[in-house]
Amino acid sequence: MHEDGGSERLRQLERRIARAKGEDESAPETGDIGQANVAWQMVTELVAGIVIGLGIGLGLDALFGTRPLFLVLFVLLGLVAGVRVMMRTAADLQEKQAAKAARDERD
Repeated sequence: MHEDGGSERLRQLERRIARAKGEDESAPETGDIGQANVAWQMVTELVAGIVIGLGIGLGLDALFGTRPLFLVLFVLLGLVAGVRVMMRTAADLQEKQAAKAARDERD
């Protein structure tokens, strides 16, 4: 019986720490709003990679006088970089969901 009281106090402490950190357990971590935010983040990362590649390509083409060469090259590199960042974000999200599932199973 002493263990049950101690484990309950520990859970309460963990909840208080999570609330203090801003990680409210009552709010769905990967609910509709959370998934929409992650989707927009991924889209933004992809577009940012392409736009940055576009800017670098246009700048280098203007500097060297080779119109489409650097533009095409850096847009493709920006696309690849954007996809890599998106994949990293998806992997981080998957790790968080697995950790949450393991924590929920444990509790």
